[in-house]
Amino acid sequence: MDSPLVTKLFRQLFTNRASQCLTRRAHPAFATGRHVHIHRRGLASRKEPGETTSESGWKPRTQAFPHERIEEFDRYPMVTASILKNRRERPKRVKMLLRDFISDSLYNPHYGYFSKQVVIFSPGDPFNFNKMKTEEVFHKQLRRRYIEFEEALDLQEPNDLRQLWHTPTELFSPYYGEAIGRYIVHDYYLNHYPHRDLNIYEMGAGNGTMMLNILDYLRRVHPEVYDQTKYTIIEISSSLASLQQEGLGQTIQSRGHTDKVKIVNRSIFDWNQTVWSPCYFVALEVFDNFAHDAIKYDLTTGEAYQSHVVVDQRGELYEYYTKEIDPIAREYLNRRDIIWGNFSQPPPHPLDKPGMDKSGMIQRLRSLLPVSDNLSGPEYIPTMMMEFFHVLDRFFPDSYLISSDFNKLNDAVPGINGPVVQTRYKKQMIPVTTPLVHQGYFDILFPTDFDVAAKMYSNITNKHAIHMTHEDFMNGRADVLETQTKNGENPMVTWYQNASFLLTWGSYSDLRP
Repeated sequence: MDSPLVTKLFRQLFTNRASQCLTRRAHPAFATGRHVHIHRRGLASRKEPGETTSESGWKPRTQAFPHERIEEFDRYPMVTASILKNRRERPKRVKMLLRDFISDSLYNPHYGYFSKQVVIFSPGDPFNFNKMKTEEVFHKQLRRRYIEFEEALDLQEPNDLRQLWHTPTELFSPYYGEAIGRYIVHDYYLNHYPHRDLNIYEMGAGNGTMMLNILDYLRRVHPEVYDQTKYTIIEISSSLASLQQEGLGQTIQSRGHTDKVKIVNRSIFDWNQTVWSPCYFVALEVFDNFAHDAIKYDLTTGEAYQSHVVVDQRGELYEYYTKEIDPIAREYLNRRDIIWGNFSQPPPHPLDKPGMDKSGMIQRLRSLLPVSDNLSGPEYIPTMMMEFFHVLDRFFPDSYLISSDFNKLNDAVPGINGPVVQTRYKKQMIPVTTPLVHQGYFDILFPTDFDVAAKMYSNITNKHAIHMTHEDFMNGRADVLETQTKNGENPMVTWYQNASFLLTWGSYSDLRP
């Protein structure tokens, strides 16, 4: 069960008008985005020692599902996140796939989490790691700057629901961005210089720090490459795009990068222009917020059921499962069946049970229990990550992907590849136990299975991909001397032990893990 604090939070969300709960856009001086426990979303780790009716085919999530209302729910229209994006209020009397519910909760322009709630922490001047005695000194300085940053925001407007978070790009600026730039320019010299321009696309750029760090690095160290560089940001959030264009635009101009940068306020899934030129596509910490579908399996037959969400006339949320699998989820399952043939040991599956005999006897016995709905636990599948790979294949055919994200998460919702669902309330991070939460107030983020992601990317794009740990990537590309404390510790290298990089195989012989 969720904690009493969670109950109190939900009570506040439903008794206050949405406009009273939403934070105003941060002033450009503070521009931008995650929380007072100094790990990004509380998740970056340091290195330390039976069918209900024959008509519907629905399977309820829990016994609390209102069976007597199924006929009513059947009459509700099916909607998608695309349909809902023009709505200013959270929908009622509708049903949708779980992935559409998650997409709407996170990205709706009017009430979505990233559209209205997120403020990205910026530490200001770079940390001087070389003058710090130990990594713990860095941790103390970071905490102090974090508190000062939020106190400044509170002077503008106190907000118990402020979603303050951060990224390694911000914490380790400019060195983290320079590591990405060093990786890009190395490959560019080997494959494209001087005959082609250097085209960089970045998706979900936050406050633009990565862009500035890369462009500053190129201008300072590789001016001949900088002269041929074009940088495009693809940003789904209108507020962040405005901050990048207006607030950060002044910084870009003062640094002389104005003619290098273009900001496109659009979802990557709405992209419709083919980029024929070779380009580098940077997507850092975006996989985790790609919407997933949930699948359960019949314990007797193994048949798949897909999760849907119902929103009733009061805004109450219910989950049900149907054997009608939509085309996108079906494609993912089919492609996964193909790529699993390349694994010596396939990833976990809800029908895998310790001690299971080949005949499936234990599953059949379990299916006879009266309290069982005859379905397995849920498996969350990254259908929108697959769709993203389709976008790259169709519209960026000569792209090199540079992506990074979490490979495991704590406090996750039960199920295989279950998400962490959490919100920040009165400066505390609060995890909850279901993704069916009040739209726009909760971060819903998933771990990435990088073995599966690499093979899915290759299956769709016909390009080879590799993955490696955050530590391995940084040790090979970052100026680690600049981020090393006096006793030899290096937080930029060791803090994100639960993160990995996924990279298109280029001409780097030194990139193999």
